[in-house]
Amino acid sequence: MSKIDTRLNVSPVPPDEIFALNGAYAVDPHPQKVSLGVGVYRTDDGKPWPLPVVQKAEKELVVDDDLFRHEYTAIEGDVPFLGIARDLMFGFEGKQGEEEAKARIGSVQTVAGTGANHLGALFLAHHMKPPTVWLSNPSWANHQTIWELAGVPRKTYPYYHAATRSFDFEGMMSSLESEAQEGDVVLLHACAHNPTGLDPNKEQWVAIADLCERKKLFPFFDSAYQGFASGSVEEDAWAVRYFFNNKPDMEMCVAQSFSKNFGLYGQRVGAFHYCTNRASTTIRDVVVNNLCHLIRGEFSMGPRVGCSIVKKVLTSEELTADWHQDLQVMSSRIKAMRKALYSELVRLQTPGTWEHIIQQNGMFSYTGLSPKQVYALKDKYHIYLLKSGRASISGLSQKNVAYVAQAIDDVIRNEN
Repeated sequence: MSKIDTRLNVSPVPPDEIFALNGAYAVDPHPQKVSLGVGVYRTDDGKPWPLPVVQKAEKELVVDDDLFRHEYTAIEGDVPFLGIARDLMFGFEGKQGEEEAKARIGSVQTVAGTGANHLGALFLAHHMKPPTVWLSNPSWANHQTIWELAGVPRKTYPYYHAATRSFDFEGMMSSLESEAQEGDVVLLHACAHNPTGLDPNKEQWVAIADLCERKKLFPFFDSAYQGFASGSVEEDAWAVRYFFNNKPDMEMCVAQSFSKNFGLYGQRVGAFHYCTNRASTTIRDVVVNNLCHLIRGEFSMGPRVGCSIVKKVLTSEELTADWHQDLQVMSSRIKAMRKALYSELVRLQTPGTWEHIIQQNGMFSYTGLSPKQVYALKDKYHIYLLKSGRASISGLSQKNVAYVAQAIDDVIRNEN
């Protein structure tokens, strides 16, 4: 073999597990194969579901025939869209003190939630230089990659209690209390924690906010499922709004995605919001200016089509009502599939406890299955989920849930 002549110093990196798993599923010819890996909504027939309200908006946009629909926007993105995204996240509805509160928030458009997380990490790495970013253990795998590339040292706080398959609130608080330092970033999932599906309750959120304020930590919210998790945009934004409204002397930020709640996975619609404290609103425009500097050097401006759909929906009372109904359809099906899987496992008297499946929230369930059991599900039954045991509940249907439950029962009993 001839020597490669290159100045590069590169080594192979592991493939992304989710996309690799989805690729393996796609080429599997087995007629009963089931995909519980990738986080996308599917109907009970296993098909994609372009939201009816999105289809209405698309038709209206065609009729509008806007001559500027393919033109550049501003570097910060589509400005009217940014106001709409901000108000959806923070809940401004003509309340007293609204203008003063809005003055605290600097917003820019991003390439979906991943781009918002990346932009936020890069901005903080450049301008705040946090000693550490604290990620939940476990967390969305891409959080690790994003903060690694931003060059910020990473530590984890306990989040999942394996023995009880529950949220480890005491472990989280104890770890942050004893180890987190002033200026550290704490990454928090606003709702429908990925991958566990376990969220703090409101009392616990209040305690987390108090800890962040007292220890002068910087909360970084990742909001990927607003409205999709519970069916209510207000309920799913409760933690973000509590921190913002009840801790006005604390700075924070939010990465906001429209991929799940509008079904716009490939359109890459997102926003990043930096919230100053109430005494520092004069720096908001400087913050946006610096965010724009980073945006200009990477992708110049956010994509236009997807945000036009969101804007069309959320500026129409009729379409907004339709969207809320679509959110109910998606969240209700997810909840029904959780209950169906739980009921089947109980009926089969599958060894172990399975209440956590119906206690968890959102698209994902941390099933508690071991890597060995996960591999057995794939090899014997052609059921695909992450080796951590994380399953995308959306991949379940009335047609396959009994098959999946029977397969889980089988691999557990055979292992024992």
